[in-house]
Amino acid sequence: MMEQVPGALGTSASLALRLGQTIFSSASLLFMCLDVEFYNYTSFSYLVTVMALVTPWSVSLALIDAYSVFMKCLPRQPRVLLIVIVGDWALSFLSLAAACSTASVTSLLVNVGTPYCWSKLCSRYQFSAAMAFLSWFLSFASTLFNLWLLPSL
Repeated sequence: MMEQVPGALGTSASLALRLGQTIFSSASLLFMCLDVEFYNYTSFSYLVTVMALVTPWSVSLALIDAYSVFMKCLPRQPRVLLIVIVGDWALSFLSLAAACSTASVTSLLVNVGTPYCWSKLCSRYQFSAAMAFLSWFLSFASTLFNLWLLPSL
């Protein structure tokens, strides 16, 4: 009998992690795209691109988790789990890079002053970066839980 790792693919904890990822990545995307000036900075465009990749990935895996939880069947094939681990790993590092670059550029714009970033706009950028960090944290946690499960398959 395989061990049950909380947070691994097909569990209710994984469903909660995926829903959190979806909410935080969508919020990051929404708050960044509320302004039309985000494309002026490469790091902001990078964040939008990465969050646009993370959101459907998280939604897809949340649907798989929901199906697994409600139908009581766990998807425990090593190849499927390996694809999920690699996808989560890649997207988590991309989202960490995007969140860090957005936070640093926003901090720079705040320190430079109002001509480049008025307070309401900078606070949106900061909030978007914070949501991206939260999405990264949940994605990386999910990667670690699935990686922990992989040797037992």
